[in-house]
Amino acid sequence: MKRLFLIAAALTAATTTSAREYTVTSPDGKIEVKVSTQPELRWSLSRAGERLLEPSRIGLTLAGEAPLGVAPAVRSVRTEAIDTRSTAEVPTKFRELHDRCNELLIAFRGDWAVRLRVYDNGAAYRFETARRGETVVEDETAEFNFASDNDTYWTRERNPDFISHCEAFFERKRLSELERSVYAYLPVYFATPGGTRMVVTETDLEDYPCMFLFGGEGRRLRAEFPPVVLESRLKEGSDRNEEFLRKADYIAVTEGTRTYPWRVVTVDEDDRALLENYLPYQLASKAVEGDASWVRPGKISWDWWNGLNVYGVDFEAGVNTATYKYFIDFAARYGLEYILLDEGWSVSTLNIREPRKEVDLKEIVRYGNEKGVGVILWTLWNPMKKDLTGILDTYRDWGVKGIKIDFMQRSDQEMVNFYEQIARAAYDRGLLVDFHGSFKPAGLQRKYPNVLSFEGVYGMENDKCSKDITPAHDCVLPFTRMVAGPMDYTPGATVNATAADFSVSWSHPMSQGTRAHQAALYVIYESPLQMLCDSPSHYLRTPEFTGFIAAVPTVWDQTAALHASAGEYAAVARRNGDRWYIGAITDWTGRDMEIDLSFLGEGRYRMQYFADGVNADSYAQDFRTGEREVTREDKLNVRLASGGGWAAILTPVK
Repeated sequence: MKRLFLIAAALTAATTTSAREYTVTSPDGKIEVKVSTQPELRWSLSRAGERLLEPSRIGLTLAGEAPLGVAPAVRSVRTEAIDTRSTAEVPTKFRELHDRCNELLIAFRGDWAVRLRVYDNGAAYRFETARRGETVVEDETAEFNFASDNDTYWTRERNPDFISHCEAFFERKRLSELERSVYAYLPVYFATPGGTRMVVTETDLEDYPCMFLFGGEGRRLRAEFPPVVLESRLKEGSDRNEEFLRKADYIAVTEGTRTYPWRVVTVDEDDRALLENYLPYQLASKAVEGDASWVRPGKISWDWWNGLNVYGVDFEAGVNTATYKYFIDFAARYGLEYILLDEGWSVSTLNIREPRKEVDLKEIVRYGNEKGVGVILWTLWNPMKKDLTGILDTYRDWGVKGIKIDFMQRSDQEMVNFYEQIARAAYDRGLLVDFHGSFKPAGLQRKYPNVLSFEGVYGMENDKCSKDITPAHDCVLPFTRMVAGPMDYTPGATVNATAADFSVSWSHPMSQGTRAHQAALYVIYESPLQMLCDSPSHYLRTPEFTGFIAAVPTVWDQTAALHASAGEYAAVARRNGDRWYIGAITDWTGRDMEIDLSFLGEGRYRMQYFADGVNADSYAQDFRTGEREVTREDKLNVRLASGGGWAAILTPVK
């Protein structure tokens, strides 16, 4: 949200116009957006002659005013070609960013405007208003009237209060098959009959609720927003689940002079191009002023998924100092930057300033510092809300490096604001943030570089209680949830199973798909704070696997998508410094894949690869490793087993 009113210049040079339709195209001329103002404000979208969105209503309803967008009177119109470059503080796709688009700004009588930007890979619009003092936003109108009965990946949410971890299963549906009784959180993916791929999401979300989409009306989707929560409390007997006692009949109380969130539609010619799309990050506010050089992305040895089940040791494993020192020793051995003390380290989940007596936190932090391993602490959001600065001051004084804050489960204005309060307060104290039980990224990670990851995904932690986290599901996520931003999926399982062999186990969890599938996820899934979910004892017994995933970075200078089909397979190459990394995964269908190495620079590279073993189709833990020299002229023929994967690290030969 920008508090300097951005349409002032347009208004001072305003001239009344009688035109009712305006057009803006992408720099390459392929994507076209049309905006009509009568009788209502609507926009439409097409690409290369394929109609994508039919005229769709957009508008804003402020208390005490006629709805903005109904018979609006245009005061001025301005177009601008934008072509700027910047550098990502914490790059997840590209370090160097090229912001190239054409912009249309339409200012209306009544001191408000709509700003549209059209890129070669998508389009976005946002509202801007100029009002003195605060204003009450009663509602926002956002329709998506698709021109075709597209396929979509849709999440089935039902809670009437929009309470959600945003950890639902993506179901492939036609628009015409959607039910009125369920809704989807963002982002939402669409595939047209003509081959175009779209994702609807939002970014630059500040002081405003999240947007959700409802279907059940043919090809038309409409947005709804959580209302302001006036009074809430924890449910009886719960430390984290709330009930709402009073809700307002409006969605936000906010500054009257501001910009509103961008409504984003990415547009790509195929799934492969979608994997390189970073439009939500481009449109987000740039980083706050200050030195962010202290922000250290990296990998974490995590305790919760494996239940602290370590073995072959001379101490009793559990939530205690000795076990966490063991985690630190493991992390130090493999160059991992952090360990995470998840739920259980404190005397209670509501008292997160006092470690339990078995956990000598100061000694754990001291020992970690000695070994070059930082400590991150899990916290509930509710006690943090009550004493944010006091708790974070305590953590900073303890020498903790960051927090994993959990179970927010809400998407209303108050909660969106709380995310920013956490990000700002942590940034000021040199602390990293990982949001769990959260909604998707919506630009906060660009504004505050210490915000390294978000959950908001049906990730691998659910293998402990569900059979849903299949290789096919893994092949959906890069085209859906990950389009919004970093995704804390928590890969790294060492116990791997075929569909026939998989079983749910809370205390001894396993993953579906092969070991090489797990290795490849470290390249494909974007998260500057990336977990190693399994027991250090398991990792120590499979050094080829552990050494490989420990060598994969968590930030990327360049991304080159190689092959992609949502729900079926994905192959991506990424560069960090002068090294390239490749990851490829498939669903339960085994397949052969050609990896064209033309993205490499000149000269020879030493390639270390991690591949499915000969028997991986029947024994998912079977893998093989090897090395060879390659150049950019080479094309590799790679075999992926059922539920399989392939990964490689390519280092220039000096």
